[in-house]
Amino acid sequence: MSVFGRWLNRGKVAVSSERLDLTAEAQNMDVALRAAERIMNDDITGAEEALKGGDSAFHKLSKGTLGFMKASLGFEQDVMNQATDLLYEAENSAYTYYHKAQRDDSAFQSEIYDRGSEFLLCQAEAQIMSAIVGVLNESLTESIKGFYKMRKAYMTLETLMAMEQKYMATRGVQSLQGSRVASKESLRSFESSQSNTPVIAEPKKQAQPTKPSALRNTTVVTDTAGSSSEDFFEVDESHAQQPATKKYEGHLETAGDQQRQLDPLNERMKHLGVNENLSGMSPAISEAGSRPPLSRTTTGGSKFGLIEIDPDDQMFKNNIDIFIHSGTNLMFGIISLMISVIPPAFAKVLAVIGFRGNREKGMRMLWQASKFENVNGGMAALVLFGWYNGLIGFCDIYSDPDPAIPIMDQVEGYPSDRLKGLLADMRNRYPASHLWMIEQARMSAAARNIDEALVLLDKAGKSEMKQLEALQVFEKSLNAQNSHRYELCAQSFMECVELNAWSQALYYFVAGAAYLQKSRDLAAEGDAAGAKKFEGLAEEHIKKAPSFVGKKKMMGKQLPFDQFVQRKVNKWTANSQAWGCSFLDAVGVPPIEESIFLWSGYKKMNEAQLTKSLQNLDRAEQSSSWAKQALDEKTISALLRATVYRNLRQHKEAQAILEKVVFVHDKAAFAGQNMDTWAAPAAYYEHAVNSWQQRKEYILRHGTTLAGPTANSMKPTETDIQHDRALVAEARKQVEKAKNWGSYELDARIGMKVTAALGAIVRWETRNGAA
Repeated sequence: MSVFGRWLNRGKVAVSSERLDLTAEAQNMDVALRAAERIMNDDITGAEEALKGGDSAFHKLSKGTLGFMKASLGFEQDVMNQATDLLYEAENSAYTYYHKAQRDDSAFQSEIYDRGSEFLLCQAEAQIMSAIVGVLNESLTESIKGFYKMRKAYMTLETLMAMEQKYMATRGVQSLQGSRVASKESLRSFESSQSNTPVIAEPKKQAQPTKPSALRNTTVVTDTAGSSSEDFFEVDESHAQQPATKKYEGHLETAGDQQRQLDPLNERMKHLGVNENLSGMSPAISEAGSRPPLSRTTTGGSKFGLIEIDPDDQMFKNNIDIFIHSGTNLMFGIISLMISVIPPAFAKVLAVIGFRGNREKGMRMLWQASKFENVNGGMAALVLFGWYNGLIGFCDIYSDPDPAIPIMDQVEGYPSDRLKGLLADMRNRYPASHLWMIEQARMSAAARNIDEALVLLDKAGKSEMKQLEALQVFEKSLNAQNSHRYELCAQSFMECVELNAWSQALYYFVAGAAYLQKSRDLAAEGDAAGAKKFEGLAEEHIKKAPSFVGKKKMMGKQLPFDQFVQRKVNKWTANSQAWGCSFLDAVGVPPIEESIFLWSGYKKMNEAQLTKSLQNLDRAEQSSSWAKQALDEKTISALLRATVYRNLRQHKEAQAILEKVVFVHDKAAFAGQNMDTWAAPAAYYEHAVNSWQQRKEYILRHGTTLAGPTANSMKPTETDIQHDRALVAEARKQVEKAKNWGSYELDARIGMKVTAALGAIVRWETRNGAA
């Protein structure tokens, strides 16, 4: 049995001897992929209609992609099961068509890839999407099967990448160490965009291509070293030819340099304001009828042996090559990224069987895939936004951008300008899609403009895809929470209950927490009747939350927030009985403020919103029951207060609070029944963030006030590497305390921040030297 046959885990698939119709298959690919692209534009009905009746490998892959999008956005069990079945059919169909192509001399033959490679990619894409659905599934068995499928896809993608490198080598590509290949981020459509049939070249027999390729100027370096770091696998080892510097030797672009790079971007971003029509009207374009090109230079390809060129490069002579190249970069990028963030112990097991992740390489491959105006490009952009607005947006310590790399080629940190350019591209490609409107709202929130984010989400209207509507409402709920709009927050979370069954215990709990804070505010204002009304709603929703606990699981385990909700309600119930007070009077720290912290809401607030959070904490500490609260409750209050001060850039005050209230106690003091065990390790992480953000290099980029560098007259004019090394060493010390704390409630959530911080710190020390 062939190696591809052994890949299938549900039995042997019969291979047809029927010959391939080259023209028909080309049309199938074009029609199916264009239908799949409609998913990126929220046109689910149009996508399903276009795919109806199609039975090719490309049609089945597109149907599987539609199922995958619904599953990954909604986390609903029946939708995930349906997606698994569709992707299984796509995987088997691709296997069959691959063997047809192997036996048929008339099958399409690329200059770059072996015959049938397009079907190998279809199979790999189906396997990876199936693997992700398996991990999202409630079953641990399905999750393990998912990683097995991902391993098979990984092998296929390595083979496809080797074909690209072989193509480059056989055509005499010169290795130009350190060269930069001119590129552009704003791209034109395929040449065949006006036709239903892709342009397919006949197989070439000459040794040299008829057209010169930009690959002749691309450096080829095979990435064989892998990675063994436990911290997100993102650290390059030190080499003799690249010693750690004794001082900061890079450069920060001058305002003029930045402006020259960003002028075209600013032009393209004009239409993305909140006052524009976001309900499906096509955004404004330039007078010439296309987006202005945004020039940049590419620096990362030579580091990893990647091809970072544009879709209109002469290397690509047909849409099949474009499909394979963009899809390989998309899927290999996803795999590299996923492996780079899994728990270290699991990563070591995968590394033993040759399964390694490299975060930076994965990011560069995703940026490369995002250039292509097909479904692969759209999905790559979606993953990129998920990474930057999701994981990076959740963390506080992440890698600095490399000062030697131009703005529009950055992958480190949070490259806001490059993301704005990508967002402009996606909004132009898919003007009716809510996906990109949600990402635009997330970027606004990341810039501490929650009000604008809420306007964007309101103006977007309802999506045809239920799962996407649920995501939009959830994002609205968090923004309402972070802006202290308590009634809107509660109402929005209750809307989530109707749209999504994933974590209804959390939805009810946060809604109750919002009503409780509304009640406390009205009581402070002297509105006793209003306070009584919302007090009743708060108790009703909070007490109802535990009835939904345990209905959903992740990899066979109870959801962390479900455990959190159940314990909180038990704690307050026990306290009210012991103290002889009402259930809500036993609540100490405002639970809405805890929720804000756990969803990283403080880093999205403006000064007024942060000040409101301090007021909420003050009122809680002035309540009659505060003196009775245990150490864990005092620790939470200190942690939240310190986080608010740190976001106001009052670092000394923040550190003093933690040292006075939290660090004076032994670890054993934070253990006990119904205790909040997560707050103390989170406090050590928060202390590390303060040290990280006091570095002169950080201040040079972000200033010393919440308003940022432009409103700051005290920022340093240059970095002080010795000063920064001491602060980074202190940050490492505190982060390692959090890492080594042991098991505690929400350790996966806090641990994600800790692991990201360690990776960024090690990377900084690799570049600049340790203290």
